[in-house]
Amino acid sequence: MMPKTFDVQGFVDEQKLRPIHFLVLILCFLVMFSDGFDIFMIGKIAPAIAEGFGVAPAAMTIVILLQQIGLALGAFLISPLGDLYGRKRMLVISFALFGGLTVATAFAPSILIMAIMRGVAGLFLASVLPMAVALISEFTPKKSRATFIAVGMAGYSLGNVAGAVTALLVPDFGWQSGFWVGGMLPLVLIPVLVAFLPESLAYRVNRDPSDARIPRTIAKISPGIELTGTEVFVGQGNRKTGARPNPLELVRDGRARTSAILFTSCFFSMGTIALLAAWLPSFFLQMAGISIQDFALSAMVGLLGGIFGMLTIGGLLDRIHPTLPIPFFFIGYATAVVSLSQVPFHSPFFIPTLFLMAMFQGGGQAGLNMIMARVYPPFVRSTGIGWAGGAGRIGGVILPLFGGFALSSAYSLQLTLVLVALAPVIVAILVLFLRPVEPAPSTR
Repeated sequence: MMPKTFDVQGFVDEQKLRPIHFLVLILCFLVMFSDGFDIFMIGKIAPAIAEGFGVAPAAMTIVILLQQIGLALGAFLISPLGDLYGRKRMLVISFALFGGLTVATAFAPSILIMAIMRGVAGLFLASVLPMAVALISEFTPKKSRATFIAVGMAGYSLGNVAGAVTALLVPDFGWQSGFWVGGMLPLVLIPVLVAFLPESLAYRVNRDPSDARIPRTIAKISPGIELTGTEVFVGQGNRKTGARPNPLELVRDGRARTSAILFTSCFFSMGTIALLAAWLPSFFLQMAGISIQDFALSAMVGLLGGIFGMLTIGGLLDRIHPTLPIPFFFIGYATAVVSLSQVPFHSPFFIPTLFLMAMFQGGGQAGLNMIMARVYPPFVRSTGIGWAGGAGRIGGVILPLFGGFALSSAYSLQLTLVLVALAPVIVAILVLFLRPVEPAPSTR
């Protein structure tokens, strides 16, 4: 029989939702939950850690800084390995390394040693989200893709919320409990991922279209399909099969302008997320006299807004417009940040305001990630999402420095949060100029 070209991405795009799609979504949700918990947990208990070592909260700046540097380096160095060696393999390796390092951090004898360990763990934490988003994108039919990515990323936001639980554990189990929980989560998930998470079809086709596992995965996605064995599997994008991923693809085929806007947007968006995650409990402790336990209780409810925001933006981008809702989310984000300093903490309006801040924050950043999953072809998708995240992690290094400066300078809560709100306004303006390109057609 004559060979027949089989467009893998076109096949995935046209499928109905089946159990394998939900399996990938659930596993990636758990992966991103663990990642979000571990990244943001330290900000929830930073004052308790500082107290445990007998130093002021501002001394935690070095820990936050080195973690963000590790996250930035990992986004640029480790995330591209998902395009080279596979999403699943690198997820498992990253989980093993950052899980072990996080548990070991519970035994850190000093702030400096803790900072170094968090920096090394950050290398592998940074690669988790890009590879999980790439996996969801490459398994999900086109009509449901943004919604599925949003649901997966809701796990990241829920991990952030769950990180607030660690503040409640501190009085009975000490600050070390946060690192025990954060480290054991990924270690427990590793055998589940190894056993049940399928590797990306797009990755397998771009690496080796003759891989015998490709038709087996296709049969799981569409049980009734009849394959003759003569199919020539092709992937997405004008690229030689088996070639090593080239980061220059991020600026080719009309993607240069889009990449520049996305990278800059992530710098300010993720930088602000890191700033607030690291310092918001400390701001309220030092500037408003609110204990980290009281703030954690409010945060557990209010930060659930991040999940709602991610689910909302997914539906809006799938059904209304691929970019237009995003600037509105960032303007809402800036407004809610400023409002936190104006609404009394014990007022019935404080938790709703925190909910709105988290909703716009989570939805806005998720929207940026959804754009990346669409505009970058599979052979550089993990690299593109990872490098944009790397730009965001650089923002996560630079912008949180303001938190320590504001505390040491005795700024008021009102002035501090007004200055923080400038960053999401910048992102809203940038995204208005975004004209995302569609990926190149499948190779024939």
